[in-house]
Amino acid sequence: MSKIRANKEGNIRQRPDGRWEVRVTVGIDYATGKPKRVSRYTDTQEEAVKLLHELSVLRDSAPNAFSSITLGEWLDMCLEVYMKRSLKQSTYISYEGYIRIHLKPSLGGLQLRDVTPRLLQEFYNYKAEAEGLAPKTIVNLNLFLHKAFSFAVNEGYIPSNPASAINLPQGDKPQIEILTRDEQVRLIKASYQHRYGVFIRLVLFTGLRIGEVLGLRWEDLDVQAGLLHIRRTLNRLKKRGAVPPGESKTEIVIQSPKSQNSIRSIPILPAVMQDLMNWKAVQQSDRQAAGENYVDSGMIVTNPLGGYMEPRTFKDQYNQILNLAGLRHFTLHALRHTFASRAMEQGMDAKTLSVILGHASVSFTMDTYAHVLTSHKVESMALMEELFDMGQAPAQAISYPVIATPLATGGFLFTAPDFPQVQFTGADLYQSLQEMKERLQEELLINLCPPEPTPAHMLVLDAGQLLLQIPV
Repeated sequence: MSKIRANKEGNIRQRPDGRWEVRVTVGIDYATGKPKRVSRYTDTQEEAVKLLHELSVLRDSAPNAFSSITLGEWLDMCLEVYMKRSLKQSTYISYEGYIRIHLKPSLGGLQLRDVTPRLLQEFYNYKAEAEGLAPKTIVNLNLFLHKAFSFAVNEGYIPSNPASAINLPQGDKPQIEILTRDEQVRLIKASYQHRYGVFIRLVLFTGLRIGEVLGLRWEDLDVQAGLLHIRRTLNRLKKRGAVPPGESKTEIVIQSPKSQNSIRSIPILPAVMQDLMNWKAVQQSDRQAAGENYVDSGMIVTNPLGGYMEPRTFKDQYNQILNLAGLRHFTLHALRHTFASRAMEQGMDAKTLSVILGHASVSFTMDTYAHVLTSHKVESMALMEELFDMGQAPAQAISYPVIATPLATGGFLFTAPDFPQVQFTGADLYQSLQEMKERLQEELLINLCPPEPTPAHMLVLDAGQLLLQIPV
């Protein structure tokens, strides 16, 4: 059956599968100059009638139609007309959920012009006290409303933005979870027993987010410079808009990272670089085993057939490694927190760490990892005890520069500018660096007047060479 409405208001019809289809003209197709029609689907006729009314707002978008527009209608239109093209899919889905779950049920029927700061404040208070909505969610709700009201102010539909004068809840800072050093060692050891353990180690020594790891391509790895470029993410997200019956409601989305700061380049340790080179050999074995079924996707994290890996599948592999290590459940994000905490414990400054993590600001990094800063204060003050007792301060560790030169035949030539007699070749970066450290320590034992380390800025490297600092 079909219900035709007058004046091209749209129509409602029941499909053979029992669902209801709503069709309405919402403007002009600028490619053809003809009216633009959209279709949406509901489970009941009552829902279809309500949806037809909402979609009609998109059609009647002339200024004189907004004198009596409701908040719910305005939010729908703002999301589709003003915001949709500029939002990442994950943000769009979040905003659609705010409208559907929180805003429309309580405030959707109010006239746009009747929304006041006091009304919003009472609404947020109710959400926090009666429903227990998290402070962060309330802050995000108001952020979305502020954007929507800003468009209304710009269009002249309301005189001021009611979301600007709100007392938002601060809330308790979420407790971050990190692995102890013992747990980290156990996880690293267990990772060597699993096909995808290389990527657990990658997260532990770079702090990458799971979507950033899964979005890596081989072109993002600069072997000569020792850099990993973060340029995209891979996530499974809910699809935008109505989904036809029988289709999946989610899809894999490969897109640029969440913010401009998240697009970054991370220096990686030689051992991590070697890890990735070893993984590339695994991919070559996969290619030979799969034959014609192998797909060269160019991704770094791949399944045995060469395709990208689903986030859920990657989490399953990670949980297997946790079980091998005999550890309780830690989220993958806990590995990112663990990297950040260890980096600060080892003396990395907050600015550098903030850039490596892709945080929006240094203050956010310092606030998130304040627990590490507190322990640093205690340790730093403990160093003052020796001065108080007029004791001698402990000798500082000395680091000497070592240059690793890639060889055409494979492996590296290692040389120490301050000890010309110390040089050798090695295939494994990690083992070679350990051997170089032992040789330098032997030189210091027999040398009564050891040389001062040459400053890094005074060394000139050839293309492809790596400069490393070896503490002795």
